[in-house]
Amino acid sequence: MTIESFPGSSGYIDSGVDKKITYFSNTYVLGLTVIAGIGGLLFGYDTGVISGALLYIRDEFEEVDKSSFLQETIVSMALVGAMIGAGGGGWINDTYGRKRATLLADVVFALGSFVMAAAPDPYVLIFGRLLVGLGVGVASVTAPMYIAEAAPSEIRGGLVSTNVLMITGGQFLSYLVNLAFTEVPGTWRWMLGVAAVPAIVQFVLMLLMPESPRWLYMKKSKSEAIVVLSKIYDPYRLEEELDQLSSTLEEENQRKNAVSYLDVFRIKEIRLAFFAGAGLQAFQQFTGINTVMYYSPTIVQMAGFSSNQLALLLSLVVALMNAAGTVVGIYLIDHFGRRKLALSSLFGVFLSLILLSAAFFLQSSGSTNVGWIAVLGLALYIAFFAPGMGPVPWTVNSEIYPQSYRGICGGMSATVNWISNLIVAQSFLSVADAVGTEWTFLILAAITVAAISFVFVFVPETKGLTFEEVEKIWKEKAWGSSHGTESLLENGDES
Repeated sequence: MTIESFPGSSGYIDSGVDKKITYFSNTYVLGLTVIAGIGGLLFGYDTGVISGALLYIRDEFEEVDKSSFLQETIVSMALVGAMIGAGGGGWINDTYGRKRATLLADVVFALGSFVMAAAPDPYVLIFGRLLVGLGVGVASVTAPMYIAEAAPSEIRGGLVSTNVLMITGGQFLSYLVNLAFTEVPGTWRWMLGVAAVPAIVQFVLMLLMPESPRWLYMKKSKSEAIVVLSKIYDPYRLEEELDQLSSTLEEENQRKNAVSYLDVFRIKEIRLAFFAGAGLQAFQQFTGINTVMYYSPTIVQMAGFSSNQLALLLSLVVALMNAAGTVVGIYLIDHFGRRKLALSSLFGVFLSLILLSAAFFLQSSGSTNVGWIAVLGLALYIAFFAPGMGPVPWTVNSEIYPQSYRGICGGMSATVNWISNLIVAQSFLSVADAVGTEWTFLILAAITVAAISFVFVFVPETKGLTFEEVEKIWKEKAWGSSHGTESLLENGDES
Protein backbone atom coordinates (compact mmCIF):
# COMPACT_ATOMS: atom_id res chain seq x y z
CA MET A 1 0.00 0.00 0.00
CA THR A 2 1.33 3.43 -0.86
CA ILE A 3 -0.01 6.82 0.02
CA GLU A 4 3.02 8.94 -0.93
CA SER A 5 1.11 10.42 -3.84
CA PHE A 6 -1.54 11.84 -1.56
CA PRO A 7 -0.73 15.31 -0.27
CA GLY A 8 -1.42 16.09 3.38
CA SER A 9 -3.87 18.67 4.59
CA SER A 10 -3.31 22.41 4.49
CA GLY A 11 -2.27 22.59 8.16
CA TYR A 12 1.20 23.53 9.30
CA ILE A 13 3.37 21.94 11.96
CA ASP A 14 5.05 25.23 12.78
CA SER A 15 3.49 28.69 12.79
CA GLY A 16 5.16 30.87 10.22
CA VAL A 17 6.96 27.97 8.59
CA ASP A 18 5.58 26.77 5.28
CA LYS A 19 5.81 23.09 6.15
CA LYS A 20 2.73 21.09 5.35
CA ILE A 21 1.74 18.10 7.40
CA THR A 22 1.47 15.02 5.20
CA TYR A 23 1.10 11.35 5.98
CA PHE A 24 4.87 11.01 5.60
CA SER A 25 5.88 14.16 7.52
CA ASN A 26 6.83 12.07 10.52
CA THR A 27 7.97 8.47 10.14
CA TYR A 28 7.56 7.97 13.91
CA VAL A 29 3.81 8.63 13.69
CA LEU A 30 3.52 6.53 10.53
CA GLY A 31 5.35 3.60 12.14
CA LEU A 32 3.17 3.84 15.22
CA THR A 33 0.08 3.89 12.99
CA VAL A 34 1.12 0.79 11.04
CA ILE A 35 2.05 -1.22 14.15
CA ALA A 36 -1.19 -0.29 15.91
CA GLY A 37 -3.02 -1.06 12.67
CA ILE A 38 -1.99 -4.73 12.87
CA GLY A 39 -5.00 -4.90 15.19
CA GLY A 40 -7.07 -3.97 12.15
CA LEU A 41 -5.31 -6.72 10.18
CA LEU A 42 -6.46 -9.28 12.79
CA PHE A 43 -9.98 -7.88 12.58
CA GLY A 44 -10.03 -8.07 8.77
CA TYR A 45 -8.37 -11.48 8.48
CA ASP A 46 -10.85 -13.05 10.88
CA THR A 47 -13.92 -11.62 9.11
CA GLY A 48 -12.58 -12.69 5.73
CA VAL A 49 -11.08 -16.10 6.44
CA ILE A 50 -14.19 -17.73 7.89
CA SER A 51 -16.19 -17.33 4.68
CA GLY A 52 -13.74 -19.52 2.75
CA ALA A 53 -12.94 -21.87 5.63
CA LEU A 54 -16.65 -22.55 6.13
CA LEU A 55 -16.83 -24.24 2.73
CA TYR A 56 -14.28 -26.83 3.91
CA ILE A 57 -15.56 -27.08 7.50
CA ARG A 58 -18.88 -28.17 5.98
CA ASP A 59 -17.03 -30.89 4.04
CA GLU A 60 -15.32 -32.24 7.20
CA PHE A 61 -18.22 -32.01 9.67
CA GLU A 62 -21.44 -33.48 8.31
CA GLU A 63 -23.55 -31.90 11.08
CA VAL A 64 -22.32 -28.45 10.02
CA ASP A 65 -23.16 -29.12 6.39
CA LYS A 66 -26.73 -30.09 7.33
CA SER A 67 -27.35 -27.15 9.67
CA SER A 68 -27.61 -23.50 8.56
CA PHE A 69 -27.80 -22.63 12.27
CA LEU A 70 -24.42 -24.27 13.02
CA GLN A 71 -22.86 -22.50 10.04
CA GLU A 72 -24.20 -19.15 11.20
CA THR A 73 -23.05 -19.86 14.77
CA ILE A 74 -19.49 -20.66 13.65
CA VAL A 75 -19.43 -17.29 11.88
CA SER A 76 -21.25 -15.31 14.52
CA MET A 77 -19.62 -16.68 17.71
CA ALA A 78 -16.61 -14.51 16.92
CA LEU A 79 -19.02 -11.58 16.83
CA VAL A 80 -20.39 -12.49 20.27
CA GLY A 81 -16.81 -12.45 21.53
CA ALA A 82 -16.09 -9.17 19.77
CA MET A 83 -19.21 -7.63 21.27
CA ILE A 84 -18.02 -8.57 24.78
CA GLY A 85 -14.43 -7.58 23.99
CA ALA A 86 -15.45 -4.17 22.65
CA GLY A 87 -17.76 -3.51 25.61
CA GLY A 88 -15.01 -4.30 28.12
CA GLY A 89 -12.27 -2.93 25.89
CA GLY A 90 -13.31 0.67 26.46
CA TRP A 91 -12.90 0.28 30.24
CA ILE A 92 -9.58 -1.58 29.79
CA ASN A 93 -8.31 1.28 27.59
CA ASP A 94 -9.30 3.98 30.05
CA THR A 95 -7.97 2.12 33.08
CA TYR A 96 -4.79 0.43 31.85
CA GLY A 97 -3.96 2.35 28.68
CA ARG A 98 -4.00 1.70 24.95
CA LYS A 99 -0.71 -0.25 24.90
CA ARG A 100 -1.68 -2.85 27.52
CA ALA A 101 -5.10 -3.26 25.89
CA THR A 102 -3.40 -4.06 22.58
CA LEU A 103 -1.04 -6.61 24.18
CA LEU A 104 -4.00 -8.32 25.88
CA ALA A 105 -5.92 -8.47 22.60
CA ASP A 106 -2.93 -10.12 20.87
CA VAL A 107 -2.58 -12.85 23.52
CA VAL A 108 -6.29 -13.76 23.47
CA PHE A 109 -6.44 -13.71 19.66
CA ALA A 110 -3.39 -15.97 19.26
CA LEU A 111 -4.78 -18.42 21.83
CA GLY A 112 -8.10 -18.54 19.98
CA SER A 113 -6.33 -19.21 16.66
CA PHE A 114 -4.50 -22.23 18.12
CA VAL A 115 -7.75 -23.60 19.61
CA MET A 116 -9.53 -23.31 16.22
CA ALA A 117 -6.68 -25.01 14.34
CA ALA A 118 -6.75 -27.99 16.73
CA ALA A 119 -10.54 -28.26 17.10
CA PRO A 120 -11.69 -31.92 17.06
CA ASP A 121 -15.36 -31.02 16.61
CA PRO A 122 -17.54 -28.01 15.69
CA TYR A 123 -18.12 -27.08 19.34
CA VAL A 124 -14.43 -26.62 20.23
CA LEU A 125 -14.15 -24.66 16.98
CA ILE A 126 -17.00 -22.41 18.16
CA PHE A 127 -15.14 -21.84 21.48
CA GLY A 128 -12.01 -20.87 19.54
CA ARG A 129 -14.11 -18.43 17.52
CA LEU A 130 -15.32 -16.89 20.80
CA LEU A 131 -11.71 -16.33 22.00
CA VAL A 132 -10.66 -14.82 18.68
CA GLY A 133 -13.69 -12.54 18.85
CA LEU A 134 -12.72 -11.29 22.31
CA GLY A 135 -9.31 -10.28 20.97
CA VAL A 136 -10.75 -8.64 17.88
CA GLY A 137 -13.30 -6.74 19.98
CA VAL A 138 -10.65 -5.19 22.23
CA ALA A 139 -8.46 -4.40 19.21
CA SER A 140 -11.36 -2.77 17.33
CA VAL A 141 -11.70 -0.20 20.11
CA THR A 142 -8.01 0.28 20.81
CA ALA A 143 -6.33 0.66 17.42
CA PRO A 144 -8.31 3.67 16.07
CA MET A 145 -8.18 5.39 19.48
CA TYR A 146 -4.41 4.88 19.84
CA ILE A 147 -3.76 6.18 16.32
CA ALA A 148 -6.11 9.17 16.69
CA GLU A 149 -4.50 10.29 19.95
CA ALA A 150 -1.03 10.32 18.40
CA ALA A 151 -2.04 11.90 15.06
CA PRO A 152 -1.92 15.61 14.15
CA SER A 153 -5.51 16.78 13.65
CA GLU A 154 -4.92 17.73 10.00
CA ILE A 155 -4.17 14.13 8.98
CA ARG A 156 -5.98 12.28 11.77
CA GLY A 157 -8.71 11.01 9.45
CA GLY A 158 -6.25 9.53 6.98
CA LEU A 159 -4.15 7.87 9.67
CA VAL A 160 -7.16 6.34 11.44
CA SER A 161 -8.36 5.22 8.01
CA THR A 162 -5.02 3.42 7.63
CA ASN A 163 -6.33 1.10 10.35
CA VAL A 164 -9.37 0.46 8.15
CA LEU A 165 -6.96 -0.21 5.25
CA MET A 166 -5.35 -2.84 7.47
CA ILE A 167 -8.83 -4.32 8.06
CA THR A 168 -9.52 -4.53 4.33
CA GLY A 169 -5.94 -5.69 3.71
CA GLY A 170 -6.51 -8.44 6.26
CA GLN A 171 -9.65 -9.51 4.42
CA PHE A 172 -7.70 -9.60 1.13
CA LEU A 173 -4.89 -11.57 2.81
CA SER A 174 -7.44 -14.05 4.16
CA TYR A 175 -8.70 -14.82 0.66
CA LEU A 176 -5.11 -15.30 -0.57
CA VAL A 177 -4.52 -17.72 2.31
CA ASN A 178 -7.80 -19.47 1.56
CA LEU A 179 -6.74 -20.00 -2.07
CA ALA A 180 -3.22 -21.09 -1.05
CA PHE A 181 -4.55 -23.85 1.22
CA THR A 182 -7.36 -25.18 -0.98
CA GLU A 183 -5.33 -28.28 -1.95
CA VAL A 184 -3.51 -28.76 1.38
CA PRO A 185 -4.62 -31.48 3.85
CA GLY A 186 -6.36 -29.93 6.83
CA THR A 187 -7.33 -26.96 4.64
CA TRP A 188 -9.48 -24.97 7.03
CA ARG A 189 -7.22 -25.65 10.04
CA TRP A 190 -4.33 -23.89 8.30
CA MET A 191 -6.62 -21.05 7.21
CA LEU A 192 -7.68 -20.39 10.81
CA GLY A 193 -4.40 -21.24 12.56
CA VAL A 194 -2.07 -18.87 10.68
CA ALA A 195 -4.09 -15.96 12.08
CA ALA A 196 -1.89 -16.24 15.20
CA VAL A 197 1.15 -14.98 13.25
CA PRO A 198 0.19 -11.27 12.94
CA ALA A 199 -0.98 -11.27 16.57
CA ILE A 200 2.42 -12.52 17.73
CA VAL A 201 4.20 -10.01 15.47
CA GLN A 202 2.14 -7.12 16.85
CA PHE A 203 2.74 -8.24 20.44
CA VAL A 204 6.52 -8.11 19.96
CA LEU A 205 6.49 -4.76 18.12
CA MET A 206 4.02 -3.19 20.56
CA LEU A 207 6.44 -3.83 23.43
CA LEU A 208 8.72 -1.28 21.71
CA MET A 209 5.97 1.34 21.27
CA PRO A 210 5.04 4.12 23.72
CA GLU A 211 1.71 4.53 25.46
CA SER A 212 -0.75 7.02 23.91
CA PRO A 213 0.57 10.51 24.78
CA ARG A 214 -2.89 11.82 25.67
CA TRP A 215 -3.56 8.90 28.00
CA LEU A 216 -0.14 9.36 29.61
CA TYR A 217 -0.77 13.08 30.17
CA MET A 218 -4.22 12.56 31.67
CA LYS A 219 -3.65 9.37 33.66
CA LYS A 220 0.01 8.72 34.41
CA SER A 221 2.97 10.98 33.65
CA LYS A 222 3.10 14.41 32.00
CA SER A 223 6.84 14.10 31.46
CA GLU A 224 6.47 10.77 29.59
CA ALA A 225 3.68 12.30 27.51
CA ILE A 226 5.87 15.28 26.58
CA VAL A 227 8.68 12.93 25.47
CA VAL A 228 6.27 11.14 23.09
CA LEU A 229 4.63 14.37 21.84
CA SER A 230 8.04 15.93 21.14
CA LYS A 231 8.64 13.15 18.61
CA ILE A 232 5.37 14.05 16.86
CA TYR A 233 5.34 17.88 16.87
CA ASP A 234 7.81 20.73 16.35
CA PRO A 235 8.37 22.98 19.38
CA TYR A 236 5.73 25.63 18.59
CA ARG A 237 3.01 23.09 17.83
CA LEU A 238 4.08 21.04 20.87
CA GLU A 239 3.40 24.07 23.07
CA GLU A 240 -0.10 24.42 21.56
CA GLU A 241 -0.88 20.74 22.13
CA LEU A 242 0.31 20.92 25.74
CA ASP A 243 -1.82 24.02 26.37
CA GLN A 244 -4.89 22.19 25.10
CA LEU A 245 -4.08 19.08 27.14
CA SER A 246 -3.54 21.22 30.23
CA SER A 247 -6.95 22.85 29.79
CA THR A 248 -8.58 19.45 29.27
CA LEU A 249 -6.89 18.05 32.38
CA GLU A 250 -8.05 21.06 34.40
CA GLU A 251 -11.65 20.44 33.29
CA GLU A 252 -11.35 16.76 34.22
CA ASN A 253 -10.02 17.64 37.67
CA GLN A 254 -12.98 19.95 38.26
CA ARG A 255 -15.38 17.07 37.58
CA LYS A 256 -16.53 15.85 40.98
CA ASN A 257 -17.97 12.51 39.97
CA ALA A 258 -16.04 9.59 38.54
CA VAL A 259 -16.69 8.74 34.89
CA SER A 260 -19.51 6.22 34.50
CA TYR A 261 -21.38 4.52 31.70
CA LEU A 262 -24.58 6.29 32.81
CA ASP A 263 -22.97 9.66 32.06
CA VAL A 264 -23.07 8.78 28.38
CA PHE A 265 -26.86 9.00 28.52
CA ARG A 266 -27.17 11.58 31.31
CA ILE A 267 -24.89 14.34 29.96
CA LYS A 268 -26.54 15.87 26.91
CA GLU A 269 -23.46 16.70 24.78
CA ILE A 270 -21.99 13.22 25.34
CA ARG A 271 -25.36 11.63 24.58
CA LEU A 272 -25.57 13.51 21.27
CA ALA A 273 -22.02 12.50 20.34
CA PHE A 274 -22.67 8.87 21.24
CA PHE A 275 -25.93 8.82 19.27
CA ALA A 276 -24.10 10.07 16.15
CA GLY A 277 -21.15 7.70 16.61
CA ALA A 278 -23.18 4.62 17.50
CA GLY A 279 -25.65 5.35 14.69
CA LEU A 280 -22.83 5.42 12.16
CA GLN A 281 -21.51 2.10 13.48
CA ALA A 282 -24.96 0.48 13.30
CA PHE A 283 -25.63 1.70 9.76
CA GLN A 284 -22.19 0.52 8.64
CA GLN A 285 -23.37 -3.01 9.38
CA PHE A 286 -27.07 -2.78 8.51
CA THR A 287 -26.27 -1.50 5.01
CA GLY A 288 -24.82 -4.97 4.46
CA ILE A 289 -21.01 -4.78 4.35
CA ASN A 290 -20.33 -7.97 6.26
CA THR A 291 -23.07 -9.75 4.36
CA VAL A 292 -20.79 -9.16 1.39
CA MET A 293 -17.56 -10.06 3.21
CA TYR A 294 -18.70 -13.08 5.24
CA TYR A 295 -20.92 -14.63 2.64
CA SER A 296 -19.46 -13.41 -0.66
CA PRO A 297 -18.36 -16.95 -1.70
CA THR A 298 -21.85 -18.21 -0.82
CA ILE A 299 -23.52 -15.33 -2.68
CA VAL A 300 -21.33 -16.05 -5.71
CA GLN A 301 -22.40 -19.69 -5.55
CA MET A 302 -26.05 -18.64 -5.22
CA ALA A 303 -25.49 -16.52 -8.33
CA GLY A 304 -24.72 -19.71 -10.21
CA PHE A 305 -20.97 -20.30 -9.78
CA SER A 306 -20.77 -23.69 -8.10
CA SER A 307 -17.00 -24.24 -7.86
CA ASN A 308 -15.52 -23.58 -4.40
CA GLN A 309 -12.25 -22.32 -5.93
CA LEU A 310 -13.99 -20.01 -8.42
CA ALA A 311 -16.15 -18.62 -5.60
CA LEU A 312 -13.01 -17.93 -3.55
CA LEU A 313 -11.25 -16.33 -6.53
CA LEU A 314 -14.15 -13.96 -7.17
CA SER A 315 -14.23 -13.13 -3.45
CA LEU A 316 -10.53 -12.28 -3.70
CA VAL A 317 -11.37 -9.68 -6.35
CA VAL A 318 -14.06 -8.22 -4.06
CA ALA A 319 -11.55 -8.04 -1.18
CA LEU A 320 -8.92 -6.39 -3.41
CA MET A 321 -11.42 -3.74 -4.45
CA ASN A 322 -12.25 -3.19 -0.78
CA ALA A 323 -8.59 -2.52 0.04
CA ALA A 324 -8.10 -0.31 -3.04
CA GLY A 325 -11.23 1.69 -2.20
CA THR A 326 -9.95 2.27 1.33
CA VAL A 327 -6.74 3.80 -0.07
CA VAL A 328 -8.96 6.28 -1.94
CA GLY A 329 -10.79 6.91 1.33
CA ILE A 330 -7.51 7.73 3.11
CA TYR A 331 -7.04 10.63 0.70
CA LEU A 332 -10.66 11.80 0.61
CA ILE A 333 -11.43 11.76 4.33
CA ASP A 334 -9.11 14.68 5.15
CA HIS A 335 -9.87 16.57 1.92
CA PHE A 336 -13.51 15.89 1.10
CA GLY A 337 -14.55 15.53 4.74
CA ARG A 338 -16.22 12.80 6.78
CA ARG A 339 -19.84 13.86 6.29
CA LYS A 340 -19.83 14.37 2.50
CA LEU A 341 -17.83 11.18 2.05
CA ALA A 342 -20.37 9.15 4.06
CA LEU A 343 -23.34 10.62 2.15
CA SER A 344 -21.86 10.02 -1.32
CA SER A 345 -20.79 6.51 -0.28
CA LEU A 346 -24.28 5.61 0.95
CA PHE A 347 -25.89 6.87 -2.25
CA GLY A 348 -23.67 4.55 -4.30
CA VAL A 349 -24.34 1.65 -1.92
CA PHE A 350 -28.08 2.17 -2.43
CA LEU A 351 -27.72 1.92 -6.22
CA SER A 352 -25.53 -1.19 -5.92
CA LEU A 353 -28.02 -2.97 -3.66
CA ILE A 354 -30.80 -2.25 -6.16
CA LEU A 355 -28.62 -3.84 -8.88
CA LEU A 356 -27.96 -6.91 -6.70
CA SER A 357 -31.65 -7.27 -5.98
CA ALA A 358 -32.48 -6.99 -9.68
CA ALA A 359 -29.96 -9.72 -10.52
CA PHE A 360 -31.58 -12.17 -8.13
CA PHE A 361 -35.10 -11.18 -9.22
CA LEU A 362 -34.05 -12.05 -12.79
CA GLN A 363 -32.60 -15.36 -11.64
CA SER A 364 -35.76 -16.31 -9.73
CA SER A 365 -37.90 -15.49 -12.78
CA GLY A 366 -35.98 -18.04 -14.83
CA SER A 367 -33.45 -15.81 -16.61
CA THR A 368 -30.09 -17.42 -17.30
CA ASN A 369 -26.55 -16.00 -17.31
CA VAL A 370 -27.37 -13.36 -14.68
CA GLY A 371 -24.62 -14.51 -12.28
CA TRP A 372 -22.21 -11.88 -13.56
CA ILE A 373 -24.77 -9.14 -12.83
CA ALA A 374 -24.74 -10.24 -9.17
CA VAL A 375 -20.92 -10.24 -9.17
CA LEU A 376 -20.91 -6.76 -10.77
CA GLY A 377 -23.35 -5.57 -8.10
CA LEU A 378 -21.05 -6.87 -5.37
CA ALA A 379 -18.03 -5.17 -6.95
CA LEU A 380 -19.85 -1.84 -7.30
CA TYR A 381 -21.08 -2.14 -3.72
CA ILE A 382 -17.50 -2.43 -2.48
CA ALA A 383 -16.30 0.37 -4.79
CA PHE A 384 -18.82 2.75 -3.21
CA PHE A 385 -18.69 1.44 0.36
CA ALA A 386 -14.94 1.13 0.89
CA PRO A 387 -13.85 4.79 0.53
CA GLY A 388 -16.70 6.16 2.67
CA MET A 389 -18.74 4.03 5.05
CA GLY A 390 -15.72 1.80 5.61
CA PRO A 391 -13.44 4.36 7.33
CA VAL A 392 -15.88 7.14 8.32
CA PRO A 393 -17.61 5.45 11.32
CA TRP A 394 -14.29 4.38 12.89
CA THR A 395 -12.67 7.77 12.23
CA VAL A 396 -15.59 9.77 13.58
CA ASN A 397 -15.80 7.58 16.70
CA SER A 398 -12.10 8.05 17.39
CA GLU A 399 -12.45 11.84 17.53
CA ILE A 400 -15.91 12.92 18.76
CA TYR A 401 -15.73 12.03 22.46
CA PRO A 402 -14.15 13.97 25.37
CA GLN A 403 -10.84 12.53 26.62
CA SER A 404 -12.27 11.01 29.82
CA TYR A 405 -15.12 9.33 27.90
CA ARG A 406 -13.22 8.32 24.77
CA GLY A 407 -12.58 4.78 25.98
CA ILE A 408 -16.04 3.91 27.28
CA CYS A 409 -17.88 5.70 24.46
CA GLY A 410 -15.59 4.18 21.85
CA GLY A 411 -16.12 0.76 23.43
CA MET A 412 -19.90 1.15 23.61
CA SER A 413 -20.05 2.39 20.03
CA ALA A 414 -17.89 -0.49 18.80
CA THR A 415 -20.19 -2.83 20.73
CA VAL A 416 -23.12 -1.40 18.77
CA ASN A 417 -21.16 -2.19 15.60
CA TRP A 418 -20.57 -5.78 16.70
CA ILE A 419 -24.17 -6.30 17.86
CA SER A 420 -25.37 -5.04 14.48
CA ASN A 421 -22.76 -7.23 12.81
CA LEU A 422 -24.01 -10.23 14.81
CA ILE A 423 -27.63 -9.60 13.84
CA VAL A 424 -26.69 -9.44 10.15
CA ALA A 425 -24.43 -12.51 10.27
CA GLN A 426 -26.88 -14.60 12.26
CA SER A 427 -29.88 -13.70 10.12
CA PHE A 428 -28.74 -13.14 6.52
CA LEU A 429 -28.93 -16.73 5.28
CA SER A 430 -32.14 -17.38 7.23
CA VAL A 431 -33.80 -14.22 5.87
CA ALA A 432 -32.60 -15.04 2.35
CA ASP A 433 -34.09 -18.55 2.71
CA ALA A 434 -37.38 -17.11 3.97
CA VAL A 435 -38.04 -14.21 1.61
CA GLY A 436 -35.47 -14.73 -1.15
CA THR A 437 -32.10 -13.09 -1.75
CA GLU A 438 -33.67 -10.45 -3.98
CA TRP A 439 -35.94 -9.17 -1.20
CA THR A 440 -33.10 -9.34 1.33
CA PHE A 441 -31.04 -6.91 -0.75
CA LEU A 442 -34.10 -4.65 -1.18
CA ILE A 443 -34.44 -4.52 2.61
CA LEU A 444 -30.79 -3.48 2.86
CA ALA A 445 -31.43 -0.78 0.23
CA ALA A 446 -34.30 0.62 2.31
CA ILE A 447 -32.03 0.70 5.39
CA THR A 448 -29.47 2.62 3.32
CA VAL A 449 -32.05 5.35 2.66
CA ALA A 450 -32.55 5.65 6.44
CA ALA A 451 -28.76 5.84 6.87
CA ILE A 452 -28.51 8.75 4.41
CA SER A 453 -31.15 10.65 6.39
CA PHE A 454 -29.36 9.91 9.67
CA VAL A 455 -25.98 11.21 8.50
CA PHE A 456 -27.57 14.30 6.98
CA VAL A 457 -29.36 15.22 10.23
CA PHE A 458 -27.13 14.02 13.08
CA VAL A 459 -23.47 13.86 11.98
CA PRO A 460 -21.47 17.12 11.91
CA GLU A 461 -18.24 17.61 9.96
CA THR A 462 -15.10 17.11 12.08
CA LYS A 463 -12.43 17.35 9.37
CA GLY A 464 -9.25 19.08 10.59
CA LEU A 465 -10.62 19.96 14.04
CA THR A 466 -8.75 19.31 17.30
CA PHE A 467 -10.34 17.06 19.92
CA GLU A 468 -11.14 20.17 21.95
CA GLU A 469 -12.83 21.89 18.99
CA VAL A 470 -14.96 18.80 18.32
CA GLU A 471 -15.99 18.72 21.97
CA LYS A 472 -17.16 22.36 21.67
CA ILE A 473 -19.36 21.43 18.68
CA TRP A 474 -21.32 18.99 20.83
CA LYS A 475 -21.65 21.54 23.63
CA GLU A 476 -23.10 24.01 21.16
CA LYS A 477 -25.51 21.41 19.76
CA ALA A 478 -26.59 20.60 23.31
CA TRP A 479 -26.78 24.06 24.83
CA GLY A 480 -26.80 26.56 21.95
CA SER A 481 -24.25 29.00 20.58
CA SER A 482 -23.63 30.59 23.98
CA HIS A 483 -20.52 28.40 24.06
CA GLY A 484 -19.12 30.53 21.24
CA THR A 485 -18.64 27.69 18.80
CA GLU A 486 -21.15 28.62 16.11
CA SER A 487 -18.42 29.21 13.57
CA LEU A 488 -17.04 25.71 14.14
CA LEU A 489 -20.40 24.15 13.32
CA GLU A 490 -20.89 26.33 10.27
CA ASN A 491 -17.37 25.81 8.97
CA GLY A 492 -17.53 22.09 9.65
CA ASP A 493 -20.76 21.57 7.75
CA GLU A 494 -19.62 23.72 4.84
CA SER A 495 -16.21 22.13 4.48
